[in-house]
This record gives sequence, C-alpha cells and structure tokens, in this order.
Amino acid sequence: MSDGVAFALLRHASTAWNEDGRLQGLTDTDLSTKGEADARTWRLPAPADGWKRLCSPLKRARRTAELLQPAGGVAIEQRLREMSFGQWEGRTIAELRATVGQAFIDAENKGLDFEPPGGESPRAVMGRIGDWAKEIAAAGEPVVAVSHKAAIRAVLAMATGWDMMDRPPLKLDWRALHFFHARPDGSVRLGEVNVPLGPR
Repeated sequence: MSDGVAFALLRHASTAWNEDGRLQGLTDTDLSTKGEADARTWRLPAPADGWKRLCSPLKRARRTAELLQPAGGVAIEQRLREMSFGQWEGRTIAELRATVGQAFIDAENKGLDFEPPGGESPRAVMGRIGDWAKEIAAAGEPVVAVSHKAAIRAVLAMATGWDMMDRPPLKLDWRALHFFHARPDGSVRLGEVNVPLGPR
C-alpha cells in the first residue's frame, strides 16, 4: 500500500473556554486575548510553510489559521470541525462527573464509542476524517490544517489503532504541529509529531 500524501495538523490557539477547561465542541467560541497573542507568534516550519492551508469552519480555528506565519490564504474544510459534545458543551469534566455522575463515567468508558447526548462519537469523527484523507491522497498535494483537540485525537487513533480506552500511545503537544500521511483507502499513517512551531 502507498505510504500516502503528507498532511499536518495544528490545534487552534486558546479560547476562554479552553482556559476554563470547558468542552467546546461545535460552540463557536472566539480566541481569547492570550490565544490571539500566541497565534501571532506561531510560524509554520518547513515543509508545511509552503503547503496549501486548510482549517475547520469554527472561528477559533479560522482565526488561528489566518494569524499563522507565513501569511497565506485559507480554505474552509467542514470535516475538520471539532467533535460535537452535544448537551455537554460549556461544561467541565469535573462538573459532568459531579452532576451527571455514573452515566457520564459509563460514557467515558466507551472509548471510541463515547457519545454525549445529542453529540458525536470519536468513531464518527474518524469516519469523516477518513473521507477527507481519501481526497487528500487522491489529490496528491500535501496540506496543513488547523483543527481541534478531539478531532486530532481521532486522527491519532486512526494512525495507531488506539481505542481510547486508556492513555494515548503518544503525548501530543497542543502547541506543536503533527504530521501524518493520507492513503487512498482513507487510512492514515503516523509521521512526526510534536514538531515545534517556528525555525527548527
């Protein structure tokens, strides 16, 4: 099987909800003052600095992509959106464990099939990312994309076979770039993770 076409993923800079530990999902939050300041200092490393740039449709990802250096145009890709946390958006994990109780703990223990009420499972995210990966492989052009934590974790699961029932096989730095390879069948191969932003 082909080793695939390279793509790189970056999580958006922080929002006030990130800083409070709240689940954001599809809630369309803006970058915080800190997030804006951080994103202005971020520079894509080679070779991703010359690749086509994509982002999630959510404002926090779009703004991060716009602020990244070197400057460049950004295309919206709907399938890069965050996982929906449904009725649990805006809440912290601690609040949910305290108020929803055992039902929340049981949901957490479902791994790839964790699905908040009215939300989406990591397995569903993997499905839409897989469709996107097929298109990347077919186009044959490497891309760099600004996405979200749960979405990037789903890509890590695709690349490593992680079932999300335990700790991830690799600790991702959410202020770094992560490289993968998209194959024609929609599967994903792990490249280099935790590549610093800025000159290497």
